[in-house]
Amino acid sequence: MEDEQIAEETTFVVEEVSGIVKECLEAVIGRSCYEHKRVGQWTSSVMEQSLNQLSKLSKPFKYIVTCVILQKNGAGLQSASSCFWDSTTDGSCTVRWENKSLYCVVSVFGLAI
Repeated sequence: MEDEQIAEETTFVVEEVSGIVKECLEAVIGRSCYEHKRVGQWTSSVMEQSLNQLSKLSKPFKYIVTCVILQKNGAGLQSASSCFWDSTTDGSCTVRWENKSLYCVVSVFGLAI
């Protein structure tokens, strides 16, 4: 039982991280309509709040967060990432989120210290 608790404290848990990101997206953007002039502030706020909440987990990780916001207008987006790391400790997750007027894609990478 103690080993499981230690593993959870030092493991990148995708469900936990994606839950934090989704909460930040709802708090920052929520039902707001797409406005080009607000996108910069939204992306900064989503990343800052996500990093702040992730740091409160007190896990031994360095985090990298990216955020892309697109207006819903029929345009396509394709992205990919690749990492060379220790898959037993490091991890990543991508959250795809949307409301009526925009799409948001947030990626979080957790690298064990």
